[in-house]
Order: sequence, then structure tokens, then C-alpha cells
Amino acid sequence: MRKIEAIVKPFKLDEVREALSEVGVTGLTVTEVKGFGRQKGHTELYRGAEYVVDFLPKVKIEVVVTEGQVDSAIEAIVKSARTGKIGDGKIFVTAVEHVVRIRTGETNEAAV
Repeated sequence: MRKIEAIVKPFKLDEVREALSEVGVTGLTVTEVKGFGRQKGHTELYRGAEYVVDFLPKVKIEVVVTEGQVDSAIEAIVKSARTGKIGDGKIFVTAVEHVVRIRTGETNEAAV
């Protein structure tokens, strides 16, 4: 099993959720986060004063999938989250050793 963490622009959340649902991903966790990458924030003007916005709002989507779903899930995220502009986000994939569904006690593949 693998855990896929995708950091994307907030307005792309619904598109990513729908794309993941279409490829068979049944559950996900969403967290509102702030950060920056190469874009390093930007400057804004407020009441005549210029200030720097260091951390930009993003959304982190976390899903745990079986080995067979990894490529299709990544492809779905990339296609639905891409705008072609800087700050589209990143995807991180890590191994998951053990999963337990609390309600039923199911483990690993059955719990995903």
C-alpha cells in the first residue's frame, strides 16, 4: 500500500476529488495548509502599503491506495490539478506498512 500526499491549489480540490473518485479511490483526507516552493510568495498592496505574503494557501490531499491504484491515482491528480502555472503543487508517495480500520478491526488491504 502507498500513501499519496498531494499539495494543490485550493480551487482545484473539487476537480481532484472527482478525478480520484472516477479511478476508484474511495476515501481521502483534506487539510488546509500554507507554504511556498519556488514561487517564494508574492507582494500585495493593502491600503497603499506593500507587504509580502510569504506563505500561500494550499490544500493537502492524503489518500492510501493499493499498489495497483498508485499510477492511476497519481495520473488523476496531475491531470485535474494542473493549470500550467507556477505553484500547481507536488505529489509525494510513501510506503504504508500497516492499516487498521478502527470500527471493524480490519487490517491492511481490507481496511483501505
